[in-house]
Amino acid sequence: MTTSRREFLASAAAGTLLRQAPYFGLHSFIEANPKAVFIRRTKVPQKMDSARKLQEGLQLAREIFVPKPEGGIPISHKILLKPNITSVRSRRPDVDNWGTGTDPDFYEGLILGLKELGLKRFHFAEANLYYGWHYRGFMDIHQRHGVRSNEPEQRFDTKRKNPDVVWSTVPDAVVYKRIPHFAPTNESDTWLLNIAKWKGHSMCLTQSVKNEQGLVVLPYVRFCPGWSMVTGCPDHMKENIAQNVERRVETFFENHRRIGYERYNVPEEQKVSPIAQEIWAHKTCDNQSVLKTGLSMIEGIYGRDGDGFDIGNDYLTNLVMFGKDKFRLDLIGLWLGGHEPGNVHLYRIAKERGLSDTFNPWDVPVYEWVDGRAVPRKLSDFPRTPLKSPYLVKAGEEMLHLTAERFDYDKYKV
Repeated sequence: MTTSRREFLASAAAGTLLRQAPYFGLHSFIEANPKAVFIRRTKVPQKMDSARKLQEGLQLAREIFVPKPEGGIPISHKILLKPNITSVRSRRPDVDNWGTGTDPDFYEGLILGLKELGLKRFHFAEANLYYGWHYRGFMDIHQRHGVRSNEPEQRFDTKRKNPDVVWSTVPDAVVYKRIPHFAPTNESDTWLLNIAKWKGHSMCLTQSVKNEQGLVVLPYVRFCPGWSMVTGCPDHMKENIAQNVERRVETFFENHRRIGYERYNVPEEQKVSPIAQEIWAHKTCDNQSVLKTGLSMIEGIYGRDGDGFDIGNDYLTNLVMFGKDKFRLDLIGLWLGGHEPGNVHLYRIAKERGLSDTFNPWDVPVYEWVDGRAVPRKLSDFPRTPLKSPYLVKAGEEMLHLTAERFDYDKYKV
């Protein structure tokens, strides 16, 4: 007999208070291997099976989040949840658009598992599009479990100034010398869980690093428009733009084009041009240089190709990837999504700026997570699913494509 979602929630609630201790943390093997990426094969028969997806989230949470008598994260800490909740611009039926964001049932399963540890101070932060929070029922989930949400879409003007903002100073800033995040991001008693979606986007695949862009307060969160949100930004932002930003960005860009960054010679007339990609990458690196994430995940129970908002289709892929190193995690997600990570320039720029130690997916130790333990695997042991995207479209190329040109990692190490 199939267990209904309501019955499963009731049985899960009965398990609360069984695993509590003064502290919690990650499974000891994950903590001991911060440069590794872990992949769990899920067993969801079809993407709208709510009970099964919730069960997968709960079971994974029970295996990777563990109680600790000492030396962990106090259970009094705030737990900041960052799923991918995005706008939906297609008028197709909801079932066809479900893959534009993190699956809500899997997400709720994770919350249930964290609550079993005695955690109570849950927060959710997102800059974008309040109406999108209700799509897929995220606000209902937050109401059920007492998850506090920020006030979205506030701007820094005299009428709608947001008091719940944490400012961070960026070391060696390229674009932003100070960045505002929604509280409780970066507060000392906050632990951040990033639950990204495996989906196509104009930046190739969204994944974990880009997902944290949504923690940034408007209008600073607008990383993608290119110069219009740097040199053309509102006056109140200008004091927080780095000095010599034009010279530094142009120097980086011309050097990258000179050494042959793939697709930097494509036509400028597209949604996100090569120079806009360069600016987005530096804003992203500025942001990542001040964020500390407890654990990052890419939910790929079903992956999606397309542009992230409108066009695209879902594919039942039954993979969840996770790890402590966001950049390494994304490399694995890119490769399994059919792309060659060396051709996606954020990850090369991140290494160039000292935020990552590799952009080569074959440098990353990969483990399959099986019933609470890590089993060594090769990356090629896992299936690849071609998640085509509109990243830097070449002349004459289809808008949705794979960025899969051969890359010589031995030649280009920096």
